[in-house]
Amino acid sequence: MTLLRHVAALALLTGCVALPVASAAADDYPSRPVKIIVPFGAGGPADVFARAIATELQKSLKQNFVMENRPGAGTTIGTEAATKAPPDGYTLLIVSGTQTVNETLFSKKPYQLMRDLVPIAPLADTDLVMVVHPSVPAKNLGELVALAKAKPGTLNYGSSGPGSNYHMAGELLKNITGIDIVHVPYKGSTGARTDILSGQIQILFDAVPTMTSTIESGMVRAIGTSGLKRAASLPNVPTLDEGGAKDFQATLWVGMMAPAGTPQRIIDLLHREITKAVTSPDLKAAWQKQGAVPMSMTQPEFKAFMQKEVDRWAKVIATNKISLSN
Repeated sequence: MTLLRHVAALALLTGCVALPVASAAADDYPSRPVKIIVPFGAGGPADVFARAIATELQKSLKQNFVMENRPGAGTTIGTEAATKAPPDGYTLLIVSGTQTVNETLFSKKPYQLMRDLVPIAPLADTDLVMVVHPSVPAKNLGELVALAKAKPGTLNYGSSGPGSNYHMAGELLKNITGIDIVHVPYKGSTGARTDILSGQIQILFDAVPTMTSTIESGMVRAIGTSGLKRAASLPNVPTLDEGGAKDFQATLWVGMMAPAGTPQRIIDLLHREITKAVTSPDLKAAWQKQGAVPMSMTQPEFKAFMQKEVDRWAKVIATNKISLSN
C-alpha cells in the first residue's frame, strides 16, 4: 500500500507539472510556419488579398505564413485538401463566394463546407467588371445584348471554373437579359485573362482591382460593373444595372477558414489579428484605392454570413436552372 501511495503521489505530481508545460506549448502558436491554401490561381483577387493578409500576420505573429495555390475543379481541390489537414491551426484556407456556390452546384463532393471547416474572418469585398475584347463591336451593354441575340451561341465568356463568382455572374447576366453566350471554364483565372487579351474568348467577368489597369491600357473594353453603385476606381464605367440588366448584383468576397476542430483559442487569435489588419488605416486605404472594401465581422457573424450565402446561391441555381456538376 505504501508503494502504491508513492506511485499515486508521483503520478499526481507529474500531472501537476505537465499541465503548465502543455498549456505553455499550446500558447506558443504559431511555433512553426503556417500554410494558407488558396484554391485559386496566382495573381487573382483572392490570391492578392491572401498574400496581403499573410504579410500582416507574419508581422504580428512573428511567424511565416506560406501561400500554397491549389486551383482546379472550381476550388474543390484546394478546399478538400484543407478539410483533410490536421485541425491544429497550421493549415488555413482562403474562402470566397465560389465555395458557397459549390455547396449546391456540385452534387457529389467529398466534404461539406460549413461542417468540415470553421469560418475565421472575412477579408474584403469587391465588385466585378465585365470586359470584352476590343474586336467585339459593342461599346455598352445594350449593344452587346443586341449582338448576342443576333448571333446566339457565338460569344464565349470565360471563368476560373464552374461555380466561380465569374461563372455565376455570367449565368446571372444570361438569365436577366435572355442572351445565349457560352461558358468556357478554366482551371484558374490566369488562363481566362490570357485568352481575353488574345481574343480566344470575347467576354470576361473579373474583379475590379485585377482588371482596372488592363482596362486603362485599352487592352480590353469595360462594359459594366457588378455592384449597384459605380466602382470608385472606375467612375466612368456604368453598372450593369444602369446598362439595362435590372437589379444585377454579384460581388466577390474573400475570407479565411480552418479545418473543423481547430482550437477556439487559435480561431480567436487569428480572427483578432486579421480584423486588426483589415481595419488598419494603411491596408484599408490601399484596398479601397484598388476598388476593394475591407470586411469586418465577429466570428459568429461571419459564420452566419457564409450560411446565408450558401442559401442565397442555392436559390439562384434553382431559379436559373443551372445544371449541377458532378
